[in-house]
Amino acid sequence: MGFFDRLAARIDAVDSVLSVGLDPDPDRLSEHLADHDLPRWAFNRRIIDATHEHVACYKPNAAFYEDPDGWRALRETVAYAHGKDVPVLLDAKRADIANSARQYATHLDDGAGGHARASGHAVDAITVNPYLGQDSLEPFLARGAGVFVLCRTSNPGGADLQNCELANGERLYERVARLAEGWNERGNVGLVVGATAPDELESVRELVPDLPFLVPGIGAQGGDTEAAIEYGLADGVGLVNSSRGIVFAGEGEAFVGAAGEAAKRLKRRLNEYR
Repeated sequence: MGFFDRLAARIDAVDSVLSVGLDPDPDRLSEHLADHDLPRWAFNRRIIDATHEHVACYKPNAAFYEDPDGWRALRETVAYAHGKDVPVLLDAKRADIANSARQYATHLDDGAGGHARASGHAVDAITVNPYLGQDSLEPFLARGAGVFVLCRTSNPGGADLQNCELANGERLYERVARLAEGWNERGNVGLVVGATAPDELESVRELVPDLPFLVPGIGAQGGDTEAAIEYGLADGVGLVNSSRGIVFAGEGEAFVGAAGEAAKRLKRRLNEYR
């Protein structure tokens, strides 16, 4: 069963397309976790316990784990999420050429950048950067895991390059969408298209009606929830992500309950438009 088939089954099981970004910013971890041996892992475990009933996928961002203790925390997080039957999408935005690309693609073999091979816990999908072209992505595509290609990102500066007009009148993000559709020979390609750019989200959906989207930008970034659902799903499959708006919904000892309630509320809100 491929990634998107497994994701569809998870979406049906919990009636949710919510993705929660597990981004344990060390500067914002609750004080009672500060002395823990692995505070990021302790934080993530509590967030998973509080939210997994409402979540279709977890999306840890590699930036918060790229140190020895971080890889260990990520390894434990992936295993724990899988124990709750929740797939894990590593937001790594990787791509490179030749041997470098093949090495980056080991994220899909071991779940933590080369440091978790002994655990046997692999991430289920990854985000990639298409700027270097198809050969830079082939090592990811060939592994059969889910591959979400950056298309129209949610940050304000995304338009600087992604909205540039090409010689044929196409926008660069539209070209990426068309290329990604051609790269989908194995049925494992999706696109990252932000909810903060609803017009572009709609136009990309018109170009590629069959590709699932990962839609970031809901919550703290103020993205368009209705557009995220209307254009983000393909045959009911896709993910709408919130990170800070859920994992840092509360402070101190209250953060666990606050995260659970925030996930439940956002799930219900998203389902109003499904």
